[in-house]
Amino acid sequence: MFLPCSVTSVVPVWIMMAQLQQGGPDEKEKTTALKDLLSRIDLDELMKKDEPPLEFPDTLEGFEYIFNEKGQLRHIKTGEPFVFNYREDLHRWNQKRYEALGEIITKYVYELLQTECHLKKVTLPVDATESEPKSFIFMSEDALTNPDKLLVLIHGNGVVRAGQWARRLIINEDLDSGTQIPYIKKAIEEGYGVIVLNPNENYIEVEKTKAQVQLSSDSSDEPAEKRERKDKIQKETKKRRDFYEKYRNPQKEKETMQMYIRDNGSPEEHAIYVWDHFISQSAAENVFFVAHSYGGLAFVELMIQREAEVKNKVTAVALTDSVHNVWHQEVGKSIREWMRENCCNWVSSSEPLDTSVESMLPDCPRVSAGAVVPPSAPSLAHSPLWFPALERCTGSNITALWV
Repeated sequence: MFLPCSVTSVVPVWIMMAQLQQGGPDEKEKTTALKDLLSRIDLDELMKKDEPPLEFPDTLEGFEYIFNEKGQLRHIKTGEPFVFNYREDLHRWNQKRYEALGEIITKYVYELLQTECHLKKVTLPVDATESEPKSFIFMSEDALTNPDKLLVLIHGNGVVRAGQWARRLIINEDLDSGTQIPYIKKAIEEGYGVIVLNPNENYIEVEKTKAQVQLSSDSSDEPAEKRERKDKIQKETKKRRDFYEKYRNPQKEKETMQMYIRDNGSPEEHAIYVWDHFISQSAAENVFFVAHSYGGLAFVELMIQREAEVKNKVTAVALTDSVHNVWHQEVGKSIREWMRENCCNWVSSSEPLDTSVESMLPDCPRVSAGAVVPPSAPSLAHSPLWFPALERCTGSNITALWV
């Protein structure tokens, strides 16, 4: 097995310690000293010493990847799919590389929403000043003026952003599987207005100044005794680090701070804000939601906060692997009854598509998405069927909604 040179430099110390353990009292004292030395060596930090720089390209071409005509991510030269383990035994570096590629893909999807789906980007908050943190959503030109029907899409939590269902599917499968683009194109074709929410864009990250780093470590509000104890630990830690600094030279990541976006600091806040400023103001007689995973929880929270408005305007809701919980969210009886009539949750299951799945919760019906892996649910659940079903919706009979 290959070991980085930073680790192999410590191996002789281990060997020497093993030899000394067989000797007399003097050797045992040396063994104790060596054990102390080893206890002060952070092997994780040693592993970082041999990492390449955490600097990555800012374009797909820089990564030598491109999306082909089938929407699959492929290497420009070899035509091979994306390889996560680009460098053996460097998991942290590989993960950082994957995340950097993911950020590029996020921007790429944003571009597709505007160029292929012809959606416009709308800044949030609507009255944001030039200097404050901002988010945004995407919507069709007729989203607020379409008198007939409006489709609202909400993705799950994590790294995904507007227009995405699952980053993993985009990278490992294709754009149709991992993005909302097929939904959006079909919706526009069927005469829907469209609004695409961006519930995970809750803050911006800025690098801390030296003064801010120092301030955060001082914790002046703490009791004097606790502060003294912390100072003592910090001094001892610094002493240990200085002791073995010659053995390591790890890369230090920048310290950042989060600046939250006004009225959009969480997925739930975001959903309510977009409802108040856009969806509730739309002309559409029928509003339809498709919400995946945590997006389902955000929708239920919206119902709790705006029950009368939602009941009056929303016709049907398609949930996919929703993680909402009517008990934990303290959902009232009237909302649960409305959900039973107007919502359906397609869940990951080995059962055939649309087979009824038992639920322990007294809310909306659950049926199989025909997929075992959760992120696949949005792309597989009833995709060829649900637009005609919405068209036939009566708003009072769940079987009329989805069959």
